[in-house]
Amino acid sequence: MDTRPRSVPPRTIVITGAGSGFGALSARALARAGHTVYAAMRDTAGRNAERVARAEEYAAAHGVDLRTVELDVLSQESADAAIAEVLARTGTLDVLVHNAGHMVTGPAEAFTPEELAAVHDTNVLGTQRVNRAALPHLRAQGHGLLVWVGSTSSRGGTPPYLAPYFAAKAAMDALAVSYAAELARFGIETSIVVPGAFTSGTEHFATGGHPADTAVIRAYEERYAGLVDQVAQRLAALAPADADASLVADAIVDVVGAPDGERPFRVHVDPADDGSEEVSRVADRVRSEFLTRIGLDDLLSPRPAAREGVA
Repeated sequence: MDTRPRSVPPRTIVITGAGSGFGALSARALARAGHTVYAAMRDTAGRNAERVARAEEYAAAHGVDLRTVELDVLSQESADAAIAEVLARTGTLDVLVHNAGHMVTGPAEAFTPEELAAVHDTNVLGTQRVNRAALPHLRAQGHGLLVWVGSTSSRGGTPPYLAPYFAAKAAMDALAVSYAAELARFGIETSIVVPGAFTSGTEHFATGGHPADTAVIRAYEERYAGLVDQVAQRLAALAPADADASLVADAIVDVVGAPDGERPFRVHVDPADDGSEEVSRVADRVRSEFLTRIGLDDLLSPRPAAREGVA
C-alpha cells in the first residue's frame, strides 16, 4: 500500500491505454494512492478480457478502487460512451491521463502515408477524441487536470528508425502545450510527464508495428543491417540498473497528488538523460516569457476564480 501523504482529496481518474505498460502501472499506483481509477482500454470483452480480470483481481487483493472501462481512442463514439459511463457510475471526473500510444519501428521511407496517419490517429487524434468527450464536463465544473504522457524523443536524442512514433509524440506535445493555455481560464490544469526510453517494463517494442513496404526495408538493410535491434540494445544499455517503468507511474501519482494550481508543467522521467529536459527547459521558459510579454501571463496557470460558475 502506498503510504505517501496526499495533498489533495481522492480524485476520479480516467487513464487511457491502461491495459499494459505505463498505463497499467499508473492505474494501479493511482488506485493505491486512494483515488478512484478507471483503467480505459479497448476490446474489454475480447482480447483484453484477461487484463480486465487482472485489474479486478488486483483491486480485490489490495482493497483499492480500480475499475475498467471500454474506450477505443480511435473512435469518438467509444470515447463519448466511456466518459458518459464514468460520469454515470461515479458522478464526477477530475483527472484525465492521456497515455494511449502505439510505437512503430523501421526506415521512415518504408512507411506509407496511410501507415504514418495511423500512428498519428492513435497518438495524437486519440487524445483529441477523449478531450472532446471529457472537457465539456471539466469546463462546466470549473476545475480538472490533464496529464499527458509524452516522450523525451520530442526534444531529446532521436535514434533512427522511429520517425513515425517520434513525429506523433512531438505533435502530441505541441497539442498539450496549446491546450494548457486554452484551458487555464476554465481552471483546468496541465502537466506533461515525459518518459525516456524504458526498454523493459512496457510492451512498446514487443508490440510495435513495422512498415509494409518490404522492398524498401531490404534496400535499407544493405546499408543499415540490424539497425532496429541495435537501437533497442543501445537504448537498453544506456539505462541504469534501477531504471524501472514504475518510475513513470510514481511521477504521475506525484503530479495528481500535488495541490491544485501548484503542479509542475512538465516532469521528466529519463534515467538515460538524452538531453530532452535541457531543451524543454529552454522551450518552456521561452513560452512563459512570450505569453508574459504579450500580456497573457494569466494563461500560464489556472486561475482559482475560473472555478466559479464557468461553463
